[in-house]
Amino acid sequence: MASTICSSSSCFAWKTSRQKSLLTNYRNTHSLVVHSSLGSAETSIDDSTEKLHSGLLKRRSLILLSGVVSLLPSLAVFEFAAPGLAVVKQGLLPGRVPGLSEPDEQGWRTYRRPDDKSGGHGVGWSPIIPYVFKVPDGWVEVPVSIADLGGTEIDLRFANPKEGRLFVIVAPVRRFSDVLGDDTTIEEIGPPEKVINAFGPEVIGENVEGKVLSMDVVEHSGRKYYQYELEPPHVFITATAAGNRLYLFSVTGSGLQWKRHYKDLKRIADSFRVV
Repeated sequence: MASTICSSSSCFAWKTSRQKSLLTNYRNTHSLVVHSSLGSAETSIDDSTEKLHSGLLKRRSLILLSGVVSLLPSLAVFEFAAPGLAVVKQGLLPGRVPGLSEPDEQGWRTYRRPDDKSGGHGVGWSPIIPYVFKVPDGWVEVPVSIADLGGTEIDLRFANPKEGRLFVIVAPVRRFSDVLGDDTTIEEIGPPEKVINAFGPEVIGENVEGKVLSMDVVEHSGRKYYQYELEPPHVFITATAAGNRLYLFSVTGSGLQWKRHYKDLKRIADSFRVV
């Protein structure tokens, strides 16, 4: 009886051990299957996510590239270049703008219009005779838009946000008179009073009557220049002629800039020359 009981107990113990072993194997097997499935799912999800991210990145890249491409024409309109971009860089890097010198011992730079700069006012017009002027360090070239309110005859803009701004108008003299030739002088266009009354509105956008504070005539290297100071608005205008074009050089600033930087603005205006 005892041996039977022991045998039965052994059998029972063996069966119990066997069942536990089978249950453990079952659990391990299903755990591996589940983990494998989850791993596959995670791998699949990761692959899908990576593909999605890759697709989004590619899409963003295309959007950015298309944005740059679409932006370039608008930048070109402003000669931002892109300046297109080159004009913008040039405007932000004093000394690297074509025609702008390094600062002298007083910190002033000399700008000379590059001989190969575009802007001839159409077919049949000779190249624009270069001009020069001086500006303190910190003044930069500002892109000129073909949609500029001053028209296509604005050849150049410079500015310093703290001190003021300037622009140069180069206009064909035949726009004003058919009798003027290809080697016109400012005197042939008219006396100082006539010139400022006729062309002052080109600069300030309104009649100059009652706004002219001073009027002078100076000569440099055989060429005469008419120099004016107007108020309001605060502006210096230098006018001369060369070849078949009239040159109007305008230097202006706000009331505060005029008060703080009057001497420098006057010096800029007086430095203008056609070479």
